[in-house]
Amino acid sequence: MRRNSQDNYQKRRLISTYFSVVISISLVLFLVGMLGLLLLNSKKVADHFKEQIALTIYINDAAKPIEVKQLQKSLTLRSETKNTRFVSKEEAAETHSKEIGEDFMEFLGYNPLLSSIDVYFNASYVSPAFLSNLQKDLETKNYINEVIYDEPLVEILDENIKKITQWVLILSGVFILVAILLINSSIRLSIYSKRMIIKTMQLVGATKSFIRRPFIWKHLQLGILGSLIALGALSGVLYELNQRFPELNIIANPIEPALIFSGILGMGILITGLSTFFATQRFLNLTTEAVQ
Repeated sequence: MRRNSQDNYQKRRLISTYFSVVISISLVLFLVGMLGLLLLNSKKVADHFKEQIALTIYINDAAKPIEVKQLQKSLTLRSETKNTRFVSKEEAAETHSKEIGEDFMEFLGYNPLLSSIDVYFNASYVSPAFLSNLQKDLETKNYINEVIYDEPLVEILDENIKKITQWVLILSGVFILVAILLINSSIRLSIYSKRMIIKTMQLVGATKSFIRRPFIWKHLQLGILGSLIALGALSGVLYELNQRFPELNIIANPIEPALIFSGILGMGILITGLSTFFATQRFLNLTTEAVQ
């Protein structure tokens, strides 16, 4: 009876140890995965804002329709351009009247606004240098009255994106280091509880590789289980983000999340395998007195 009670206690203790290892692995890998998603989507958020910035080209009333069409076509065909939109002076007047809540042309007797072309660019090209050079180039055309864009916004956005990316990369590195240390610590505690078994097997003539093999295999299984739990939680977060912010197209390119998921699974297996190897090796190298 006492023997059964002792066996049940050992089984409960073993299950508790394995449970703590799996929870540690899944929590740490989930946090690392969240940072990966943050890094990935911070770029998408930045790209989304960049692509909303328009370069507006105001056309003189004396400009020929063919000149305006050719200008819009040439801008549309540029590799940097995402899309263009022509706004006639009548459309501009209608929009302005709605904004101010009254028909300003009734007071003036004419429409002072100019037709314009709004040009939106692919995010990778939106930079102060590119927009400034294009602005200078367009202003040389005699049928163009003015070329404007939100210069302060572009500069602030460009500068802040670089800072945010740098800090996220630093935090990712710190979290990966913490992940390695925490998972390694959990596994070492798990192996420590079996140090007497390891030493007993060694005393009866078992080789080091024979002793290590079941420990490594068992903890690899725990590492895979912890990784899968973390991936399940990350999938839920990814789905929720996609539902709340559809404009970001988070899962439009499945390769990017797949790379993060593969990295999390690989990290769980690699860290678990190496930690188990070195933890068992440590106890194998200890003397019987030191183990006790």
